[in-house]
Amino acid sequence: MDLKYVLYSTEDGIAWIRLNRPDKLNALNHVVFDEIGQAVAAAAADDDVRVVVLTGSDKVFAAGADIEHMSKGTISDAFKLTDGSFRIQESLADIPKPTIAAISGYALGGGLELALCCDFRIASETAVVGLPEINLGIIPGGGGTQRLPRLINYSLAAEMVMTGGMVKAEKAERYGILNRVVPQDQLMDEVKKLASKLMSKSSVALRAAKTAMRKGLNVSLKDGLHIEQDLFCMLFGTEDQKEGMAAFLEKRKAEFKGK
Repeated sequence: MDLKYVLYSTEDGIAWIRLNRPDKLNALNHVVFDEIGQAVAAAAADDDVRVVVLTGSDKVFAAGADIEHMSKGTISDAFKLTDGSFRIQESLADIPKPTIAAISGYALGGGLELALCCDFRIASETAVVGLPEINLGIIPGGGGTQRLPRLINYSLAAEMVMTGGMVKAEKAERYGILNRVVPQDQLMDEVKKLASKLMSKSSVALRAAKTAMRKGLNVSLKDGLHIEQDLFCMLFGTEDQKEGMAAFLEKRKAEFKGK
């Protein structure tokens, strides 16, 4: 991959996707989204990758979309941008591997929307999140009005979307936007700790769990229960299910193979 604004690397089962546009506070445009998409595709295709971490710098996760680029945009331009970002965000949300957003500093607008596509959000005490688009005479266009109310309650999401206010890390954790907040110097250790815990589980069971929850959010409870039932039963045809239950009965640690 020939990437300009995204750094991609793998280590010990973790794929690291790091936004790297410091002169623009990691602002997002169609090039950045395309590069994120390439990195997500690479992580999805690599069998050695078990967990994907999306992050920025110590000072900023992503400060939103590139306003300078958007300011003279037309309706057609807006559709092109959101069509492209939608495809990338869906690929991140639907990748069949656990994803963690590691957030330091500002995660605003499109930056927060990217983080909301991940399964987990771990932040440093410096983190500030928000959807300030209303202050520009627009609304969030990358999923903020849809993913945030599904994650937290409607009233809290409405306050963030309709006032454009910023929320500091401690309050964002209380809201339920962040899984947890840690000191800046402990952020990556905390992310690696969670990744290690996830990698100790069966990858096929993790995939099934993620699929059940993600798909279940978009259907009725009854249909969601059927999705869960099908995936639950499917797992009884895997080696990992046999190993997991045998290990439990034999009082030993399971050795999952992802099969």
